[in-house]
Amino acid sequence: MFHTLKKTAEPSRRVPFGHSTKMAEVHVIGQIVGASGFPDHSLFCKWGIHSGGGWKILSGLREGQTQVDNPQSQDAAYFAHPIDIHFATKGIQGWPRMHFQVWHQDAFGRNELYGYGFVHLPTSPGQHDIDCPTWRPTGTFMESVSQFFLGGGPHLKNPDLIYSGADRYKLQTIAMGKIHLRIGIILRNFDKFGIEC
Repeated sequence: MFHTLKKTAEPSRRVPFGHSTKMAEVHVIGQIVGASGFPDHSLFCKWGIHSGGGWKILSGLREGQTQVDNPQSQDAAYFAHPIDIHFATKGIQGWPRMHFQVWHQDAFGRNELYGYGFVHLPTSPGQHDIDCPTWRPTGTFMESVSQFFLGGGPHLKNPDLIYSGADRYKLQTIAMGKIHLRIGIILRNFDKFGIEC
């Protein structure tokens, strides 16, 4: 005699869309398409999403890094790096914004910062194509000469300066290329909880 036991599925830790706490929800789905306008090829991008205190991540990653793309005959690097993050919120204060660091990897595997940038995520639902301009700090004349011959260059001591404007405007910077995003925004229960975008 054989007895078959029914295997019960373990409850998922991921909260399904629409079944979160009693809060409005924002689902961000899309990709970092690529980057263009930078001086060299062989680029990769570090990214993160910053939101205010009234926001809770239900699922997805808050930060990540793309692969290195080294196109031989094109002026743009293509990452096609997926973004999928699900938030719950009590209000629009602290709306999420994405921040980026674009890096160049040379033939010896050394990484050099090519730019910082950030964008506020759109507040309207639907598909959005976004270009994020980037910049990098410039140093003194001697630091520029050293950067030309040895690589490297000035970096921000505190990466929060990328998206907080208070001290960023004191920096001397140079414009770099752009990061291209394709982002879809899904809003849920904003009208139910009286939140207006």
